[in-house]
Amino acid sequence: MSKENGKGNKFLTVLFVIFTAILFGIFASVTFTGLTIISNKTVIPMVTDAVPDPAFTQNVNVSADPDKNHDGGGSNAQIEEVDPEEKIEEVEDIVMAAEDYTVVEVAENCMPAIVSINVIGEYEYYGYITEGESAGSGIIVGESDEELLIATNYHVVADNKSITINFCDGSTAEATVKGKKVSMDLAVVAVNLEDLTQETKEAISIAVIGDSDSTKVGEGVVAIGNALGYGQSVTAGVVSALDREIITESGEPGIFIQTDAAINPGNSGGALLNMRGELIGINSDKLFGSAVEGMGYAIPINEAEPIIRNLMNKQDLVELPEDQQSYFGISAIETSAGLYTNEGALIPRGIYISEVVPGATADTAGLMRGDIITEFEGDSVITMAEFKNYLASYPAGSKAKITYERYNGYEYEEFTVEVTLQGKNN
Repeated sequence: MSKENGKGNKFLTVLFVIFTAILFGIFASVTFTGLTIISNKTVIPMVTDAVPDPAFTQNVNVSADPDKNHDGGGSNAQIEEVDPEEKIEEVEDIVMAAEDYTVVEVAENCMPAIVSINVIGEYEYYGYITEGESAGSGIIVGESDEELLIATNYHVVADNKSITINFCDGSTAEATVKGKKVSMDLAVVAVNLEDLTQETKEAISIAVIGDSDSTKVGEGVVAIGNALGYGQSVTAGVVSALDREIITESGEPGIFIQTDAAINPGNSGGALLNMRGELIGINSDKLFGSAVEGMGYAIPINEAEPIIRNLMNKQDLVELPEDQQSYFGISAIETSAGLYTNEGALIPRGIYISEVVPGATADTAGLMRGDIITEFEGDSVITMAEFKNYLASYPAGSKAKITYERYNGYEYEEFTVEVTLQGKNN
């Protein structure tokens, strides 16, 4: 092959490559343009994160009349400019329509109904009786002509020598136990209204009672109480579970609301509130010790309210002249907490009857040796002094409801009987 033919073939090859590249470029350009046109007609444009200038914020106001909104396939929506602040107000209205408040609002509204309780009492320590201080919480639940009434846990005020109530305005007042239900760990303490200043009366409030039966798992709650005795504090969480059956430290079974809101020692007797500021439970400190986190418990208010109401309305005891006092006709001893039978049944706290006088009040009412009297007119009696105080305040011939428990060989069964109290000279 000649050199001239070789150079000609190379020249033709270069021209062919250039021509092919030009054709490919034209084809690619036309294809890309066509796909872009089709995409704009069929694909929804992507929403960006760009924030428009508030001065140009607009709202689309679409008429409810479909004929006005659709004219030949087009939209007839009217565009109106809206002040950005008006849009924020509309969102707030939607939140408030749910009737829920923020944690801050619940705390501000309900704190005046919560008190701190400081107790000086006698406690047994390794067989020795010693005096000590303890702290808890309470909820203002009512007011009579003479008393301000506060609900709390019984264990907060048990074995007390003195009780001091600390109110939301920083003032204090002495209180006494008006009544208690030991098996439910509930008590009502009373403060004389004359011991309160006008400023304190105006600062405090009475708690709004809610409906614990309508409470749902996952519902937001707020707990307020005197945690660790440092003063009022607020924690928040949700309802973790309902109708939790728990055996308390005293051995008594109970039904509780479980929450992950922090409930620590000192919170006992404080309030568990829903997000409307309604009382749905009375807090009890952790039942399983500090090893378990996120498990706080509260007595449902629907269980506690009838008992609290009964204790609030209990008549004050006034000792009568001896010839007018009642006589029950028993020999008895007190039972201590945490005792069990040989079969493992918990022995209730109360007055254990060791002997019944024939023909006396107890015998006539059907009570027997071995029965344990636990309540007098709905108020727990756990000492002989308390029981005798009732007999000294009820006149002979009056009626009273006595609650007692009887062992059936496996467990104790509770009974309530109305008795006619005999006099000492009968």
